[in-house]
Amino acid sequence: MAGGPNRIAVVTGGSGGVGRATVREMAGHGYDVAVLARGRAGLDAAAEEVEAAGRRALAVEVDVADHDAVMAASRRVESELGPIDVWVNVAFEGSLAFFWDTTPEEYRRMTDVTYMGQVNGTWAALSVMRPRDRGAIINVCSAMSYRSIPLQSAYCGAKHAVKGFTESVITELLHEKSHVHLAMIQLPGLNTPQFNWNLNKMPEHPMPVAPIFQPELAARGIRYLAEHPRRRNMWVGVSTAMTILGERLAPWLVDLYLARTGVSSQQTGKEAPRLGANLDEPRDAEEDRGAHGAFDDKAHGHDPVLWMSTHRPAVLAGTAAAGMAGAALAGAKLRS
Repeated sequence: MAGGPNRIAVVTGGSGGVGRATVREMAGHGYDVAVLARGRAGLDAAAEEVEAAGRRALAVEVDVADHDAVMAASRRVESELGPIDVWVNVAFEGSLAFFWDTTPEEYRRMTDVTYMGQVNGTWAALSVMRPRDRGAIINVCSAMSYRSIPLQSAYCGAKHAVKGFTESVITELLHEKSHVHLAMIQLPGLNTPQFNWNLNKMPEHPMPVAPIFQPELAARGIRYLAEHPRRRNMWVGVSTAMTILGERLAPWLVDLYLARTGVSSQQTGKEAPRLGANLDEPRDAEEDRGAHGAFDDKAHGHDPVLWMSTHRPAVLAGTAAAGMAGAALAGAKLRS
């Protein structure tokens, strides 16, 4: 990826969860990082981690649903840190509630942040990257960008929209032969604080759909995409691969499976913090919540799908070698 000696990354939703893990990942690999989020305590703690890694940090308190504020944030980053090389759109808001139990105001707010937040971030990034004809934008999506599940209709609808919007803009950039790189990453259930502060109208505590993975895996995939401009999409998590492939092969069967298991599998009797919904107010304004949620005991720190995705030459070479060996063995049998 093109860039000056000081590479600059912007991460929206960078105060917690996947965004926070991405801030650490980028700083640990030589990027100065601007963290965009609403929660002051989380912002300040994320900036301190960037500086502890020996990089420059800028913490910007901003609501990504506010287009003008996001555009102003991009100008501030360029003024105080320098030209933006990478922009990562992570910020979202979610819920655990049946569609008919969700108010129009709640639904609109989740859509504005989760979908329009990524649209606004992409607008801001392109406003400075297109004139320079370089840069990378990573839109963080989900297995639910392909396959929706119960209790999360606003989030699933927004993630479907992000995928469709991103694919459209990719073709527009290709049309003008732009060197700006736009890509998506599809994530599984992750152990993040979102399950402590999303809107919950179910009887038990929200939890990620198993198998659960640690947010650092998503952060590694995000950095890899930013630095490999020929990649337009990446899957993280065995469950993401199974979900997307299952939806392609037998969506009706997935409908039936989710109808039976999808509601109970997103709730747990585990004792975990409930911090209140973050729709109107951030839940890390006064206390930093970090990257991890309450499910460290269940979360996986390794993922074969991510490994294969980031080691494609080795995987392809191994597959080719196995194919050649199989062909040679078959030929030998035919000759015997």
